[in-house]
Order: sequence, then structure tokens, then C-alpha cells
Amino acid sequence: MATLPDKDKLLKNFSRCANWEEKYLYIIELGGRLPELPEAEHKPENTIQGCQSQVWIVMHQQPDGVITLEGDSDAAIVKGLIAVVFILYQQMTAQDIVAFDVRPWFEKLALAQHLTPSRSQGLEAMIRAIRTKSANLS
Repeated sequence: MATLPDKDKLLKNFSRCANWEEKYLYIIELGGRLPELPEAEHKPENTIQGCQSQVWIVMHQQPDGVITLEGDSDAAIVKGLIAVVFILYQQMTAQDIVAFDVRPWFEKLALAQHLTPSRSQGLEAMIRAIRTKSANLS
């Protein structure tokens, strides 16, 4: 299983894509790198409301306070977007997640203008859910 790149490597890889189609393929590839989410975690409390596709996100707080994220979707591109969100929140504590603004990163990646309105809403719903759960942990 290939690991996910860090934020800077993600940005570098995105900038190497010649066009939006290549970026789309890269996002789908990132989704394929996510570890398999056990079927038992595909339960209502892990479902993200506001996504057109089915999306499940599970958060665990490690003893050192760092949050680990697991996720899945029934749509390949959405699973890739989950991977992008997870990369942005990599190695963060709950307090870090609450304080971190992902929007500038989406601008750097030029993601927002290429997503359909429903995918943008779903992306926002994922971020909101992660931030809310983190706020409840911190």
C-alpha cells in the first residue's frame, strides 16, 4: 500500500499535472492509496451528511494527541478528495485541526474551481465534520 504524500509533496505533484484531467486522475490515485476502511466502520455515526456520495470518516486520537483519520466513499473521485483532506490534516492534534484553515491549500491546488457544486459542498461537509469532531475532542 503506497503512503500518502505530505502537504508540500501534494502541492508539488499537483503543479506537475499538465491539465485538470491529469489532476483528476491523480486525485483518484490518492484515493486508491487510502487504507481499506473495515466494513464495520460503514455505520451511520461515521457517515458524513451533506455529501451526494456515501462518505464515511473515522477519527482516532492517539495517546500523544495526534488525530488519525480513516475514510471511504462509494465514488472514486470523492475517495480521492478524502485523501487530499487527510493529507492536509496529517500529524495534527485536535487543536491543530480546529485552528488550521484548509481553504488556502485548496486555492493553491486550484481545486475549488474544478469541482461541481455538489462535490464542493461535500468537501465542505467533510471538513466541517472533521473540525467539529476535533473541537469536541480538544
